[in-house]
Amino acid sequence: MIIGLLICAIGLIPIVLALTMHNFYKESKLSVGLVIYMLLITLWQFDVGILYFEGLLKEEIILILFKLFRMGPTFSIPVVFYVAYSIIKLQPTMLKGNKWLSKILMILFNNITLYVLIIWSAIVYIINWTPLGIKAIHLTKTYSSLDYFFPEYGSLTWIYIIHVGSFILFQSLVFIISKTIMNVNIRYFLRNFSIYSILLFVSGFLNFSSETGGISSSIGVVTFSTLIVREFIKLNENIKLDYYQLMERQRKLDYLGNLSGSLIHEVKNTNQIISGFSKLLTKSETLSDKDKSLLDMVNRSSIHLEDLVNNYVKYMNSSKVTLKIEDLESVIQESIDFTQEMLRKNNVEITFVNNFKSLKAYVNKTNLEQAFINLINNSIEAIPNNKENKNITIKTEVNEGTILIHFIDTGKGIPQENWDSVFDPFMSFKEKGMGLGLPFVKKIFIEHLGNISIVESSSEGTHFQIEIPQNGILDSSQTELLGNVK
Repeated sequence: MIIGLLICAIGLIPIVLALTMHNFYKESKLSVGLVIYMLLITLWQFDVGILYFEGLLKEEIILILFKLFRMGPTFSIPVVFYVAYSIIKLQPTMLKGNKWLSKILMILFNNITLYVLIIWSAIVYIINWTPLGIKAIHLTKTYSSLDYFFPEYGSLTWIYIIHVGSFILFQSLVFIISKTIMNVNIRYFLRNFSIYSILLFVSGFLNFSSETGGISSSIGVVTFSTLIVREFIKLNENIKLDYYQLMERQRKLDYLGNLSGSLIHEVKNTNQIISGFSKLLTKSETLSDKDKSLLDMVNRSSIHLEDLVNNYVKYMNSSKVTLKIEDLESVIQESIDFTQEMLRKNNVEITFVNNFKSLKAYVNKTNLEQAFINLINNSIEAIPNNKENKNITIKTEVNEGTILIHFIDTGKGIPQENWDSVFDPFMSFKEKGMGLGLPFVKKIFIEHLGNISIVESSSEGTHFQIEIPQNGILDSSQTELLGNVK
């Protein structure tokens, strides 16, 4: 009996840890899934511990409780599937794997599979209540001579064994899929989650032997609970760290924007004073023609400055961005489609290479499409008509939480001393143009907490590199996993 109480007490460890963890991350869907999983593990341990209650409860009651608590290992399979499916479904970026892996993802990881697993688990659980699943329990001894009840299994026990055994195959698949996830934090969590779950169920399989008793599964439960809670806390702390870094960057950009607005306001006020007094001076009868000519220059310069300031204001307020999750592959492809006519007229070929599945980010689709359209048009104009190789290549890459988009053309190139200044407003190196194309593009990517820069440029062409945070300000997958950060 004491052993049974000890095993049940050990069974409380996972649910206590899970509830404590959920208290810190209340709005995280992942924590909800883990709490349910940990609850089922607790019931699993109660299922083992109740077999040691000889002398405390009647044999009939122990048999009923054993069948009842068996819902723990039985329904843990659809719950674990739900946890893995939630993580994979919400991933913003995954590598495009082999065809067989993509097919498995499409076939297995969906709501239909989840419902099938729940229904199948219910069927297995119902069989467990019949003599076909468990006939009775008999008092026996472990290798250490401890008395406990061991179940006498029915003819359909093999269904339960296959049901539990399929979990190991499923987790092995999750381990393979985790390697395709580009988010380092999520990849490591899902990988370790699958490993720890396999070890837990392997220790549970030893319960089918009458000699081992429930000690092996108890060790597995304690080990799993400790490790998985550690991994979850580590995951959420890393997500919080990324979030705070992005928010700090956003605050700095907001500060610079407010500072620029204040500076423009003061320039406009000062310019109005200059303009007003210059107009008053032109009315003076004592001024010579030369003085009037100089004042006219001052007045024209004042008007130019006013126009320039107004253009800056329009440039700064050109878009009030609303961000949401979008697939960058779709955004880039639509931008290419919009420019097909200009590409055809100029005999320019464009190639888009994307090695990632569901390349999602937190963006404004309309503004981002316009930025790519501007880049494509800019590259088309930069490619001489008499050039044989007239190509534009767009490639995607993911590096440490940042989506990199390489935009390479075969134009005439940009002198290195102008690599930074081409992004300054009203700095145009073309015969025609206001110099707002690339500055507008730069502004759009900065609004997305990203950037655009020139990596290389020569007479053979120009290589632009675009950076967009993989998680945006905070992408939906992390919002779901982390909840609201207070």
